[in-house]
Amino acid sequence: MTENISPTTTPTKTIAQYTIVSKIGEGGMGEVWRARDPKLGRDVAIKLLPASLSQNADRLNRFEQEAQAAGALNHPNILVIHHIGSHEAAPYIVSELLVGEEEATSSLSVVTNWTADLKK
Repeated sequence: MTENISPTTTPTKTIAQYTIVSKIGEGGMGEVWRARDPKLGRDVAIKLLPASLSQNADRLNRFEQEAQAAGALNHPNILVIHHIGSHEAAPYIVSELLVGEEEATSSLSVVTNWTADLKK
């Protein structure tokens, strides 16, 4: 996991108001980064769909559905979505950062799986 899916994302890079701190993990739907929101003084998780994957309409649609589904819910077991946007043609989702790194990555995946199950 040392190679970035998105070669322009590195620690200390800024996406919107968020300063990238470190990589948490990566998977089929992109990378998850720990970042700092200096305006609110908190750490957040940023899930970034690389520009190369966002050109795939199905992946982009799933990524957007994930953000919409999580953003529409209010439940203690669902991540809070703070912001969505695009950086250098790569869509991203900013969410609360959970304490365990693996938990943050898997929680973002749970929303994707949950959205897919709703369509069945």
